[in-house]
Amino acid sequence: MSKQQKKVVISAAITGAIHTPSMSPYFAATPDDIIRQAVDAHKAGAAVVHIHARNDEGMPVGDFDTFEKILSGIKAQVPDVVIGITTGGANGMSTEERFSVIERFQPEMASANGGSMNFCYHQLAKNIPDPQYAWEEPYLTRTYDNVFKNTFQDMEYCLRQMIKCGTLPEYEVFDLGQLSNLAFFKKQGLLPDPIYIQFVPGVMGGFPATPENMLYMIDQAKKLLGGDIQYSTVAPGRRMFRLAAMMAINGGNVRVGMEDGLYIKPNGELAVSNAAQVTKIKGILESLDFEIASSQEAREMLRLKGADKVCF
Repeated sequence: MSKQQKKVVISAAITGAIHTPSMSPYFAATPDDIIRQAVDAHKAGAAVVHIHARNDEGMPVGDFDTFEKILSGIKAQVPDVVIGITTGGANGMSTEERFSVIERFQPEMASANGGSMNFCYHQLAKNIPDPQYAWEEPYLTRTYDNVFKNTFQDMEYCLRQMIKCGTLPEYEVFDLGQLSNLAFFKKQGLLPDPIYIQFVPGVMGGFPATPENMLYMIDQAKKLLGGDIQYSTVAPGRRMFRLAAMMAINGGNVRVGMEDGLYIKPNGELAVSNAAQVTKIKGILESLDFEIASSQEAREMLRLKGADKVCF
């Protein structure tokens, strides 16, 4: 384990923009659900909660009013938690809509995507033969013809906004070439310290989620961006906890949550909450003799500006 990471930061990605309400009765589909599950995930041991916004029908949205309700609702109940905000948004959103939340809310940290890609999850529509809402099936199937746009101009704008707002970028890396994109911006002086990578394996269009690939990506990230980088991984699907534990063993932090996977066991048993996933990974890590970082310890490790300097 790298010297600077004496403790492991657990992040919980509460809802994301991929899964839909019909996929699990336990899914955090509404603003009130997201608030409640984020609070419970923090109480279970997550130092960081990663937030997307959804409306009352569970559809991913980017409007300020919904974000404000969710962010302020979480902060009011657990003021210590680190709240990270997406800039990935959801399929169908413009880049302007996705990035506008940074200047408006000035969070402590936010996702910063490493490049454009074919971001496809159309096959998930097969999992909902009887959807609750009319929007769900077309929302999923249209991703077969979807490009997740993050041009170099987009990325530069996003990074400059985060620097201006004192927001730590959490670089979401979906494929090997995106590490080279980040190396370019490092040479331009646009990657503030610490460099924090969130590997995102397993997306159709990106690199497959295998142990071999993860070890290679960690190695290449260190070679391109420096041996002192910090990193974590999205641990997708039914084997979330295996990949998360492997990341901790290899010097990283961990992320769980219903954005990444709806399950608690690989046999298909659904997680009853984000907190249940946090509780499981915390137990695994402690059984492996890792110590779990508090929100304040995570702030110190990631050099975050503090909850009193956000705009919500």
